[in-house]
Amino acid sequence: MSASQRVLITGAQGQLGQALAASVPEGIEAILCGRQQLDLADADACREAVLQLRPDWVLNGGAYTAVDNAESEPDLAMAVNAGAPAAFAQALSETGGRLLQVSTDFVFNGTQGSPYRPEQPVAPLGVYGATKAEGERRARQALPSDRCCVLRTSWVYGPVGRNFCLTMLRLHQRKAAAQEPLQVVADQIGCPTATHSLAAACWSTIHHGVGGTLHWSDAGAASWYDFAVAIGELGVEHGLLQQSADVQPIGTKDYPTPAQRPSYSLLETRSSSAELGLQPIHWQKSLIQTLETIKKAQNN
Repeated sequence: MSASQRVLITGAQGQLGQALAASVPEGIEAILCGRQQLDLADADACREAVLQLRPDWVLNGGAYTAVDNAESEPDLAMAVNAGAPAAFAQALSETGGRLLQVSTDFVFNGTQGSPYRPEQPVAPLGVYGATKAEGERRARQALPSDRCCVLRTSWVYGPVGRNFCLTMLRLHQRKAAAQEPLQVVADQIGCPTATHSLAAACWSTIHHGVGGTLHWSDAGAASWYDFAVAIGELGVEHGLLQQSADVQPIGTKDYPTPAQRPSYSLLETRSSSAELGLQPIHWQKSLIQTLETIKKAQNN
């Protein structure tokens, strides 16, 4: 890595963007672009940002991530999730920069029952996954593999933003107070990934100049039910909840949503771990770190 690199970070106000901003390594000049600074649905603006700022890397952490809403807003999801990375990649092909495109486990259909390897073909089930897969394709089309890295991850959550962990903390509190059960889907399997862990993988990708396709998540496996139970138990343990709700497992069929989700979307991370020089930690340990961060923020 050169002495100093300019990295344009999109989605800077989102949960990953804030984790990236909080962990900028020495030798990196981070240019933080939130929605107000750069509209990812505007391909011309994305291209112009690269041509004007001439970053060494674009770390495209911003995305249209509302999985169910994407079913009724496919054009907007496509503009943000595919149009933006295409525009970044095309402009970077002119300036000589590199792209780190953050992607998702939802590019897979979840039918194989074993962890998905980076080189496997994609087969998304819904609009969100399809637009993210198209973003990968367009980015790779515009840039050589050594200057384009697609980093797929899964079930991202953190101490800020909108995510499953923060939602479950609120629901545990409400349901426990009302003495009502909390019903959570138990037949979708993946791995929760904390934003601080994902941010470390992004910075390591840039540090090592890795291209191609990487998979990164925390270690282990869980259902949404398992994750919800752990959030309740550890939330009580860390003083974020007085008591946890009674979590009841339900099937996907009992909780219909506009978008179909993969029933199994674990990512195989061993090869990526070796390339990045990072070892993933277990998702429960990452959850504890996240809950501690939430608790500290509440005490300040």
